[in-house]
Formats: sequence, C-alpha cells, structure tokens
Amino acid sequence: MVFTLSDPGDQERENGGVSFRRERSQMVAALRRQGISDERVLAVMGRLPRQRFVAEPYRQLAYGDHPLPIEAGQTISQPYIVALMTEALSPQPQDRILEIGTGSGYQTAILAELAGEVYSVEREPQLTAAAKRHLRELRYDNVHFHLGDGTLGWRRFAPYDGIIATGSLPYPGRSLCGQLHDPGRMVLPLGNHQLQRLTLLQLRADCWSTERICYCSFLPLIGEEGWPEKEPENRA
Repeated sequence: MVFTLSDPGDQERENGGVSFRRERSQMVAALRRQGISDERVLAVMGRLPRQRFVAEPYRQLAYGDHPLPIEAGQTISQPYIVALMTEALSPQPQDRILEIGTGSGYQTAILAELAGEVYSVEREPQLTAAAKRHLRELRYDNVHFHLGDGTLGWRRFAPYDGIIATGSLPYPGRSLCGQLHDPGRMVLPLGNHQLQRLTLLQLRADCWSTERICYCSFLPLIGEEGWPEKEPENRA
C-alpha cells in the first residue's frame, strides 16, 4: 500500500476547515447499497480524498454520486462507476495495470492502492500535469505517466495484467488487445458517442470471453484506434 496519509479526514481540511470524513463514509455506505462488495475497493475509496481531484467550486459535491467537470472539458466519473469498473478489473497487489485516460487522477490513485504498478496514458497535457501534482502530494511512487494516444496503449511496458479505459471506445482496439497479458482482464466502455456498455473482456489460454456489465455514458477517447477528433457530420 502506498497511500501514506494516515487519516485524510483529519489532515485534509478545506473549505473553511470542513472535514470530508463523514461524506466519504456516506459514499461507501451508498456504494454498498448499490451492490459494490469488494472490500478492498470500498476501503480505498473510504479513505482517498476525492475532493482533492475536483476543482475548488465543486469540492462540496465531491462525494455525491454524479460526475463533475475537471480541466480540459473532461469529467471525473461518479463514484459508483469508478467502484464498479475497479471491482470488475479486480487488480491484485502484484499486477501491472494500464489505464487509458488519466483524467483527474482519482481512478489512477485507486488503482495505485490496489495494484503493484500503474501505467497511465493521457492525451491532454493539462490533465497529466494536474494528476501528477495530485498523486505526488499524496506520495504515490508506483504510478508512471505518459502523454500520448491512449488508444494505442503503452507498448514499452506491455504486457499488462489489466487494462482499464476511462473514456468510450467504438471497439476494443488491436493495440490494447495485443498488450494484455494472458491471462488478463480489460474493462472498457464500448458503444457509440451517446451510450455505451461497460464491458469486461477476459483473455485466458488465448481465448476471449466478454461480459456486459451495464449501460453507461462516457466522453469519447480520441485517437488512432478510438474516435476521431471531431464527430463525422451527418450527410443526406
């Protein structure tokens, strides 16, 4: 475990001295009611200061079950979706995890608590810089950042025991599939721009299996094996 703040509820007092410990506890209770049962995931989310990963005006809303805006026109996913995706990925202490879309760094921090090493790829420099700052302040030393096209993965450190995407893809790209260790797991939101299905893909003995978890709606992952920079215009 890398998280070194013994009690962020005591040490993280913001917005006029307000502690978010109660809000975290309420969030975890809500996640249990919604069906999240992985105690490791719940424990991490119960102590990680989510408010650090959102902009100042939204910090009082950090533990509500809804997405919130962050830099570069992106969002931090609602806690339930973060927990659900992490539970489906099931990262183990020895695992090497590839994250596509660093975003705020909140999901990255959760993965860093649960896995051995995390490799996170982000195309927006502003987001990469902010996430690096957040995780450095929280003293994580097992996260590796890369600025680039996440839809192509990060071949240098492949293969990975698990791959997770925090944005939508039209299909599982060849690069990501090729960088997954056998056995391994991928959690991807797959679909169109408006609606996707959160999907667990498992590779074992050179055979793939697919489990559709739920419907979801993520911002698109832009890249060579993802969505184009601009959505194609409809033509008559």
